[in-house]
Amino acid sequence: MLRWNALGVGLLICLAGCGETAPPPEDPPPALVVHPAGGDAALSAYAGEIRAREESALSFRVGGKLVKRHVDSGNRVERGQLLAELDPTDFRLQAQSAQAQLAAAEADLARARDDRDRYAALVKEKLVSQSTYDAQVAAYKAAEGQAKVARAQLSEAGNQTGYAQLRAPAAGVIASRQAEAGQVVGAGQTIYTLAVDGAREVAINLPENRYRQFAVGQPVQVELWNQPGQRLDGRIREISPAADPQTRTYPARVALSGDAALAAVELGQSARVHAMQTGAALSVPLAAIQPAGNGGSAVWRLDPASGQVHLRPIKTGQFGADSVPVLAGLSASDWIVAGGGHLLREGQKVTPVDRSNRPITQASPKPAKAGQ
Repeated sequence: MLRWNALGVGLLICLAGCGETAPPPEDPPPALVVHPAGGDAALSAYAGEIRAREESALSFRVGGKLVKRHVDSGNRVERGQLLAELDPTDFRLQAQSAQAQLAAAEADLARARDDRDRYAALVKEKLVSQSTYDAQVAAYKAAEGQAKVARAQLSEAGNQTGYAQLRAPAAGVIASRQAEAGQVVGAGQTIYTLAVDGAREVAINLPENRYRQFAVGQPVQVELWNQPGQRLDGRIREISPAADPQTRTYPARVALSGDAALAAVELGQSARVHAMQTGAALSVPLAAIQPAGNGGSAVWRLDPASGQVHLRPIKTGQFGADSVPVLAGLSASDWIVAGGGHLLREGQKVTPVDRSNRPITQASPKPAKAGQ
């Protein structure tokens, strides 16, 4: 009887063991990650707009009635392409008048040449005085000058006819249009604004009280509104020396770096430029600080390639109410876990999200290290 009981118990244990399955793999838990902020929060971001580095205001060199537009805003154009035309009637009449004046001047020149040659023969035979001959030579030179003037006027009239056509000086995109067909425009009045192909920039405005904290060549990062969390490298290319009289801000241009950056932006896109004051310390949220093994402080740093977090020791300054300055151990390009670090372990995989709980698919580098 005991033998059968032992067999039954063994069988039950075997069946129970066979019924067990391996637990399903756990999904990486979400983790809020942020970049270290600059020491001065007012320098963190400035609103801007994607612009072409070279923007040409296209206009006619002569005035007249605009009779035809061949392109509109947003159209792509090639170098030499016809964009708009003025009424050429007046210019053609001017060219015909110049042609007639040239014909008259050349006729006067031919007659003056014949008179000069005839008086040259007479003066040799002493039939006319030298002064009379000199007068004929002067008349010939005057007629020759008038013919040159008439030729120049005809050439100018031909140019005026050509100026009635507005052509693209370079390949690019028509960014805006400022005139309509049927409108009378003046010489130099802008008809189109052409965004020339090539480098793209972000136009921003620097506040008056922060103007001197920026410098040409300073590295910054550009974040497109339609691609939150992804930042493109850039540098401040120029800063206006004079403030805008209406906004009292200083216009500045940020040049984007690399072909990949140029492919990612479109003209007119909204963007934010993240900049840091030169020499300012980085700071991290207070909740990101973790105890280090040596009694110091550390943060969980995300490895974008593997999705794993690793504890990194840092050197901190005086703790603030909600942030901690980092004097060494981090760079502006690092992604750190901003909360819940006490639940993580070394090498653990996480799903990085931003403050809006949106997944961060790519951690782009920041341009420079500060506070190290």
